[in-house]
Amino acid sequence: MKILTLTGYKGGVGKSTTAVHLATFFSDHGRTVLIDGDPNRTSMQWAQRGKLPFSVADERQAMKAVTGAEWIIIDTPARPDGTDLQELAKGCDLLILPTAPDVLSLRPMLETAQALGQARYRALVAIVPPRPSREGEAMRDELDKNGVPVFRTLIRRSAGFAKAALEGVPVRDVSNPRARLVWTDYRALGNVSSG
Repeated sequence: MKILTLTGYKGGVGKSTTAVHLATFFSDHGRTVLIDGDPNRTSMQWAQRGKLPFSVADERQAMKAVTGAEWIIIDTPARPDGTDLQELAKGCDLLILPTAPDVLSLRPMLETAQALGQARYRALVAIVPPRPSREGEAMRDELDKNGVPVFRTLIRRSAGFAKAALEGVPVRDVSNPRARLVWTDYRALGNVSSG
């Protein structure tokens, strides 16, 4: 069993969207359960609107839901304090910290990384504007320069995510083929995260 946990220093950075899409990726590699521990219950609502290729369970049902799972993805509340971060990191194989590629997100991300110390975690730059913008690359490079482990993969901003959430499916399964293009970003992330 492998456990990946997603958390963030604030809401709106793609945490729940990333949880849903990593669970989608891993569902092709074994029984996958997404535990929704976010008070907004975004993943639960997403699942209730359609059909996801994995199970979604409320955190209060987690123990029963994970029996026999090969992959567990945990979507946590935003804004954990330093102690919560340490405990989250201890309870998983990899802690993933999505962040937006903007100057206002850099300092909180650096503070989060400092609070984690030597824990096993990686930052993920998400909601990246399309080219010619280089904001995603600039944020990734700045995190890397400051010693923060960061995924090379960038997750593009896409209207496809809202469409997918509305349909209750992962973005790879939306009816609009153009909206599915962003699935390549999550497939790349899943390939790196599985090791």
